[in-house]
Amino acid sequence: MKVVLMAGGAGLRLMEETRERPKPLVTIGDMPVIWHIMKTYSAFGHNDFVICAGYRQSQIKRWFNDYFLVRSDVTFDLTGEAPALEVHESRCEPWRVTIADTGRHALTGARLAAVRDYLGDETFMMTYADGVCDIDLDALLARHREAGRAATITCVRRPQSKGLIDLTPDGLVREFREKEHVDDDPINAGYMVLEPEVFDYIGDDDGPFERGPMERMAAAGQLAAYEHDGFWQCMDTLQERTYLDELVREGRAPWIRWS
Repeated sequence: MKVVLMAGGAGLRLMEETRERPKPLVTIGDMPVIWHIMKTYSAFGHNDFVICAGYRQSQIKRWFNDYFLVRSDVTFDLTGEAPALEVHESRCEPWRVTIADTGRHALTGARLAAVRDYLGDETFMMTYADGVCDIDLDALLARHREAGRAATITCVRRPQSKGLIDLTPDGLVREFREKEHVDDDPINAGYMVLEPEVFDYIGDDDGPFERGPMERMAAAGQLAAYEHDGFWQCMDTLQERTYLDELVREGRAPWIRWS
């Protein structure tokens, strides 16, 4: 199953780190946050990624190119008229990574629409390339199949200023709305499972996927929720990045399930 990663924003609230590099390449521990997210999906057997890049997208492409070289034993043969590269052994993950330049200023709905041709006509997953989670992706997928809706979104209960999710008793999303200080409703944590018909709800809407398209799905009863009660943390600020970095360096990162 393909996994779409939203990785195009400028990360303005993390400008201490993102002046010179895109937020997905900001490191926690010694590796970029996008690598941690991809390792989570890979641990559940999902290794085919489509990255919606934008801000400093060339750096993301170079990182993956360099990662392959650094993780491989290679011979550079410069003796002939044309240089040649021989790969002897690679210790890279079995990833297939498509990186699409979806525009520096595009919003998430337009970014997703831009990679439609890379996704085929099958169920796919999607999340944001700046939040780590110890989610059980098998359970998320099972919930999606049980609900039989166009989309399933993971939600968590956290005191953070994200878009709120109003749930029905049977676990469908009634509506999205902005957070109020007295709210304790679940928030959007990303980690979605989507059917191809979500593109019908995007249409010509070039705004945020989390607004018009999701609101229309919710109104049509086509948006289910998966409630995650474990660890989840976004990386929007330097304080959050420092917190995640400390968890990794102290060996206390709950999302790291790989060797």
